[in-house]
Amino acid sequence: MKRLVVIALCLAAGPAWSQDITLPEFERVALDNGTVLLLAEKRDIPLIGLRAVVRGGASTDPPDRAGMAGLLASLLQKGAGGRDAAAFADAAANVGGRISASASAEAVSVSADFLSRDADLMIELVADMLLRPTLAEEEFVKERDRAIAMIQAAKGSNPATLMPAYTRGFLFGEHPYGNPVSGSEASLAEVGHDELREFYDTRFGGDRLVVAVAGDFETGPMKARLEAAFGAWAPAAAALPEIPAAARASGRRVLLVDKPGAAQTYFWIGNVGVALDYPRRAELRIANTLFGGRFTSMLMTALRVERGLTYSAYSVVEQLSAPGAVTIRSYTETSRTTEAIDLAIEQLGELHRRGVNDEMIASARNYIMGQFPPTLETASALAAMLAFLEQHGLDRSYIDAYGEALEAATPVSVHNTISDVFPLTENLVLVLIGDAAAIREDVKKYGPVTEIPITEPSFRVPVSP
Repeated sequence: MKRLVVIALCLAAGPAWSQDITLPEFERVALDNGTVLLLAEKRDIPLIGLRAVVRGGASTDPPDRAGMAGLLASLLQKGAGGRDAAAFADAAANVGGRISASASAEAVSVSADFLSRDADLMIELVADMLLRPTLAEEEFVKERDRAIAMIQAAKGSNPATLMPAYTRGFLFGEHPYGNPVSGSEASLAEVGHDELREFYDTRFGGDRLVVAVAGDFETGPMKARLEAAFGAWAPAAAALPEIPAAARASGRRVLLVDKPGAAQTYFWIGNVGVALDYPRRAELRIANTLFGGRFTSMLMTALRVERGLTYSAYSVVEQLSAPGAVTIRSYTETSRTTEAIDLAIEQLGELHRRGVNDEMIASARNYIMGQFPPTLETASALAAMLAFLEQHGLDRSYIDAYGEALEAATPVSVHNTISDVFPLTENLVLVLIGDAAAIREDVKKYGPVTEIPITEPSFRVPVSP
């Protein structure tokens, strides 16, 4: 079985930290055009980290044009402010700086890390990317064709990387979260250069922008630089749509993506969960840690340690502005597909039936606190955290009160959280990539099966009512 290295836990709501960790002091400035600046001095080393977030992202991609935001993020790096693609890349590299752009479900983000002496250049490059991108047609064609080729290559050699696109498309359907961030072969092929320019012109603007900067600088002068760079950016022409909560799936259904001759089956099992504003975030992290968020979790113990069905089995809770997906993720040899899926579903049932006790909570809490990641330790990480909080309307208590909330968790509050968030075994959406000829009949027991070939150019599959 091919070894797959995975992250044990991916909780999009953000990482945990110990009880005595608090958010450093920072200044928040709201400019007249709607842009929000966040400034945190961190003078220990001569570095500055910047995170600029433009609200929107893949969830605002036009119908049948999934991947538009992702393409735009790629093009932002391919020339801006009078520099062509090569000159733009050299401008950062020549001073040892790093700058990049990416898209997610709810934002297009720019990240930059520079020496403090090069702060002016950093701000100039970020402002050029966001306000004055070249968006050259030649670069657009190259990036679009490259994105399509990458999807095709993944279908041939690494289909596991496509599971998020298949799963979200099948789970969320026409909901905005059903848009694959990277697009699909079909949707990308339909995107035209003029459409992408229009997308930028209507969806980008100062009222959607958050700029967080942390590091070795003086707040007053930095604030003046940022206001000069971004304060005159006009608002976006189109209103930012509100994302509704998607309905949870009732009953079971299965998407089988046929990859003939596959030696193993990749599978995700789950349903719609909760949003970022879910009040029992600490209990949710504890529950997910125990269920599938560490090597000694229920899923890993059952599927890997005790039965040898896989190298990895884990659970992921994605929390966004609206409820995201809660999923079990694993893979196994083709001949053991239903054995592994049955056992994963059995563990989900055990999570609901058995609940947790004080000893289990203490173990999970210690693990979480011991895994304090570098979310506040570097300038770039601190800037990213400040931008995340502002983007989602979260105040500093999201950081400062978290350790106390972990300490306050009880078996009853964790059990109630499990009931709120984790799907019941009778209400599951299953997505499998594998050899349909070998597993087609066996997986029918999980519910109605929709089957598509892996060569199908779209990730979104119509779901029967």
